[in-house]
Amino acid sequence: MKYRDAINLASLFFVLNFVQKSLLIIFTLIEIMRTKVTIIGSGYSSMVAACCLAQQGVEVDVYEKNDAAGGRASYFESDGFSFDMGPSWYWMPEVFENFFNKFGKKASDYYDLVQLDPGYQVYFKEAEAVKIPASKNELLELFESIEEGSAKKLEQFLAEAEYKYRVGMDEYVWKPGRSITEFMDIKVLKSFTKLQMLSSVTKAVHSLFKDERLRQILEFPVLFLGSMPNRIPALYTLMNHADLSLGTWYPKGGMYKVSEAFYTLAVSLGVKFHFNTPIEGVEIKNKKIVALRSGNENIPVEFIINGSDYHHFDKEILPAAYSNYSDSYWDSREMAPSSLLFYLGIDKKISGLEHHNLFFDSDFETHASEIYETKEWPSDPLFYICAPSKTDKECAPSGCENLFALIPIAPGLEEDKNLHQRYLNEIIRRIKDKTGEDITNHIVYKKSFSISDFKSRYNAFKGNAYGLANTLKQTAVLKPKFYSKKLDNLYHTGQLTVPGPGMPPAIVSGQLVAEQFLERHKIKANGQLI
Repeated sequence: MKYRDAINLASLFFVLNFVQKSLLIIFTLIEIMRTKVTIIGSGYSSMVAACCLAQQGVEVDVYEKNDAAGGRASYFESDGFSFDMGPSWYWMPEVFENFFNKFGKKASDYYDLVQLDPGYQVYFKEAEAVKIPASKNELLELFESIEEGSAKKLEQFLAEAEYKYRVGMDEYVWKPGRSITEFMDIKVLKSFTKLQMLSSVTKAVHSLFKDERLRQILEFPVLFLGSMPNRIPALYTLMNHADLSLGTWYPKGGMYKVSEAFYTLAVSLGVKFHFNTPIEGVEIKNKKIVALRSGNENIPVEFIINGSDYHHFDKEILPAAYSNYSDSYWDSREMAPSSLLFYLGIDKKISGLEHHNLFFDSDFETHASEIYETKEWPSDPLFYICAPSKTDKECAPSGCENLFALIPIAPGLEEDKNLHQRYLNEIIRRIKDKTGEDITNHIVYKKSFSISDFKSRYNAFKGNAYGLANTLKQTAVLKPKFYSKKLDNLYHTGQLTVPGPGMPPAIVSGQLVAEQFLERHKIKANGQLI
């Protein structure tokens, strides 16, 4: 090799080495400059927010007190059975689909959906079970067979419900609840009367239908919203469109497949998860949380989104001077019910049950009064049975059934585990009464979950299962705020914020808080502050 060629080659190596080191420095500086968000809790809203922020280049860490992602949408396995611990109704499939589409994905990339037909069945006191068909024509025929003239009224009712659904999902649900001025929009104002915000679900239903069974079928979906139908704004008959028109679905493999999907997407976007890491305290300087405490570890933070129980973080984790709301505020909130749950493994198949089963064979008004007024353990409860093994063979051993039983109860009750067996015996008795099947000696696995468990596992305020009741006084701008009024770097998401409880609202809540954060701090696409 000639001398000059050696010099040129050495020069080239020097330049390449300089460029490599320069790029490394540049990338390191960019990494240092990236905005960092710490999210507490890994429920739907937390994981959705994490995905939306990570997509914009924000560095996201999620801290979860339990050993897996999903929040209330968790699961466990035992004795060959796999049990979804929380949500079991998959409604509003387009909300899930639209979210995945934001990332160039589809729900089917993660799980397979099947539509249930019948969507569910309802057992009343004396009559046979009423099965709710997936077909609209069959549904109209069903209503007409129960009450003459009701088919035409149902078409009218569902048309109004669809209008409310479209306006609600396109306009109302995406309002972040910062100010009443968000609703000073001509389209929103024009729709206000048609949305029946000042009327009740009961009034909307009872004005059209006389048969008590039809009334209860149409009022049933708003029970998820946490109050009596006569106290829920008629706007929420939009849930009937979700129920009867859009259908009831099930992700094969169980509801936890949805949690797995959010987790998988988040990890693919670079989100880091830290499990078995409960947050127990904070360090505050200059109106900002600068560190979180977990055990003996101090975790430095830049921005925080709290997706854990809002009340718990506001009153138990933050020093009193930095709480968003007073004790009297929280005490005045009307909470949705808690639940007494049973996870049951049955060593035989059970005829007479569908995937979803509502046992409305006791007095609705009495049970509702015991939840919302007298606040006592129910004397003769209504209950719900989910039998996912009717649809999915993988969730139970061959020849067996997987049952999830739920009795709504008042939040804040004093736990009495001695009552659990009494209520389970009542469920067993009424299953036998309605289906002819006695499961007494066929329960090979049993676990109960109630108020104290909601508190210990989820830090749930008053042991609630569904968040705040969606009454008019707790709607939109009257819900707890996304943002802290006293700390500059703290935000909240989840079922106690807008738009409210449930899986689709949680997905919306996560997107809303991410949008608000990015807009407020003017985050550029690479995650840097402007």
